[in-house]
Amino acid sequence: MPKNEGGLDRVLRVIAGLAVLSLAFVGPKTPWAYLGFVPLLTGALGYCPLYSLLGLNTCPVKKA
Repeated sequence: MPKNEGGLDRVLRVIAGLAVLSLAFVGPKTPWAYLGFVPLLTGALGYCPLYSLLGLNTCPVKKA
């Protein structure tokens, strides 16, 4: 999988994923909070399938 997320995008996804995921343990304790795994994993991997479908790329490294 080619990386299609830049550094800032990845950091924001990980922070947002952890914040949403924390709602499963603190706060309303709703199972919907497990959707926080999606931005957490995409931020950790640096690849977003939705970006690929839409043709977006925030990664500053250009392909040769």
